[in-house]
Amino acid sequence: MTLIRVINPNSNQDITDRMAEALALYAQRSGFRIDCATLAEGPAGIASDADIENVAMPVAQYVAEDKDADAFVIACYSDPGLDEARARTDRPVIGMGEAAIATALALGNRFGVISVSDWSVGRHAQDMAARQVGSRCAGDRPLGFSVAETERANAFDRIAQVARTLREVDGADVLITACAGLSRHLPRLEQAIGVPVVDPVRAATAMAIGLLTAREAASNG
Repeated sequence: MTLIRVINPNSNQDITDRMAEALALYAQRSGFRIDCATLAEGPAGIASDADIENVAMPVAQYVAEDKDADAFVIACYSDPGLDEARARTDRPVIGMGEAAIATALALGNRFGVISVSDWSVGRHAQDMAARQVGSRCAGDRPLGFSVAETERANAFDRIAQVARTLREVDGADVLITACAGLSRHLPRLEQAIGVPVVDPVRAATAMAIGLLTAREAASNG
């Protein structure tokens, strides 16, 4: 069975479990196996440039040593180790940040980003400049949470507040939740805010499914 490996670069198993829940329907509908794995040596959350640098090579090594997966998703919005991993395999490696932006640009004119921290906002600005998509970003606003705190019972109120500001003040017509731990809030958030909301984990996995499906169709054609 075709296998997509979704790698959580932090060591928070709760986040990995949330991703698995969010992707269960994708596995069922695609017929592919989707396995979510936790990078045990990763930090509790990716919260600094040092964290990104420290997990880049372990992520790349994980990809290089995994001989079973047909494609990989790096499940962190900063896409740590993406270039390094791609250099070590000829199989598709998709960063969820890159996939989320591509999906948002297909859904709207200007996207808004719901980030976790002030550091995240600065990091995303660097990444968007490098990808030459900064002009399409209406705004990037932080929740002021740690990654672990996105699991709090009352987190949704703050998430919705930031989302409304991005829509009503910044003019975003599509939103991105820049943290894998926010997946469970998407249906409620879309209903509350009234614009499409892109979950980067789902966006990257959907891209992997599309690439593998196209590859299989071409080989059978």
